[in-house]
Amino acid sequence: MDNSITTDDLSWSIVDTIKQSPPIDVTAPYDTKSLAGKTILITGGASGFGAAFARKWAKHGSHIIIGDVNDSAGEELIAELCSLPGSSKHHYYQHCDVTKWEDQVSLFKMAARASPTRGIDAVVAGAGISEQGDVASGAPGVFDNPSGLDSDDSIPPPPPPLNVLNVNLTGVMYTTHLALFWLPRNGGVSRLDLDNPPSSHLSENQPIRDRHLLLVSSIAGLAPLPGQTEYTASKHGVLGLFRSLRATSWTKGIRCNVLCPYFVDTPIIPWRGLALLAGGSKAEIEDVVDAATRLMADEGVVGRGLVIGGRQRVVGGRVVVVDAGHAEGEGEGKGDGGGIRSPPGAVWEVHAHDYEMVEVFVYRFVKILNMVRTVRGWVGTLKDLWGIYLSRRGGGGAKAAKAKAKNVVM
Repeated sequence: MDNSITTDDLSWSIVDTIKQSPPIDVTAPYDTKSLAGKTILITGGASGFGAAFARKWAKHGSHIIIGDVNDSAGEELIAELCSLPGSSKHHYYQHCDVTKWEDQVSLFKMAARASPTRGIDAVVAGAGISEQGDVASGAPGVFDNPSGLDSDDSIPPPPPPLNVLNVNLTGVMYTTHLALFWLPRNGGVSRLDLDNPPSSHLSENQPIRDRHLLLVSSIAGLAPLPGQTEYTASKHGVLGLFRSLRATSWTKGIRCNVLCPYFVDTPIIPWRGLALLAGGSKAEIEDVVDAATRLMADEGVVGRGLVIGGRQRVVGGRVVVVDAGHAEGEGEGKGDGGGIRSPPGAVWEVHAHDYEMVEVFVYRFVKILNMVRTVRGWVGTLKDLWGIYLSRRGGGGAKAAKAKAKNVVM
């Protein structure tokens, strides 16, 4: 008996079950009109990628909620967002240390209250830091350079601080956990809910609203980054979170996507890192914003990851930098909300084939989830039908009693 599985055996694919969308054509224009009216919560949004996302999306009418530890930068950014053309004026900042659970709980509650729709439509887990110590010099205080652990003192030496892991991974896990709770409570119906039969129990009065969790990993989530051990471990963890979560978040009507930027000149990169990159190709922050906006605006993109690298191609065995001018395509999309076409070579997909052929545990687990969700859908339908029956029966009984009372009076 031949138990082998060929690489083109689609019977082990669960792509359709987890609602994963087709591959993204990153050269195609996209429509940004769906950004208008969305309430988007961004952690770490006072600077770097988060602030750049906020500026872009606020111009298209999104309501931006920012949580950060840099209060002055956060307040200044909110004032700027409110002054932008096209701004909804519904932008809010709150101090939030993502390593503190209570700070994040408070941020999400504030976002839901402040939103004009009383709900959160998208969450960007954008808070992140890097290691600032000098690994190469052997200086202490860096994870790679332990020291003083053989002391004879009765008090044991302190553990490494692991600040980077706490912010970049534990903080992201907190954000994700809260997003999984709050996004389904945004007062709308997700398109993923509509795609999952039976959906007849859903209220016809509920608007269709997006539920989007956008995670931010890094090229360090895909490749080793010597000298940044904690950072690399944390970003691998975020990518692992995405790869696993996208197989289950659809059960809550949530689409989960991830960004993996290459080195970009933002405050997270220390000066030593910029010095090492001098003369080399770096990713452009405009390309990162473009990729994030594509994922945020195109509500049909589900379970996809984008890497944002340098604007370069290999031509004839040589690396050729692509002129940034080739990338501009604003307004060339569908309708009036056209987006930018990603520059050639700058953006590509990653881990696109995880669920095209899975092993038996993953296959059976996801199929069970789908079965449970289907049963819950039928239960909801039966509850609605039972409610209709009781209301009609109660109404009929009331009419009969009223008629009987009238006859007695007569």
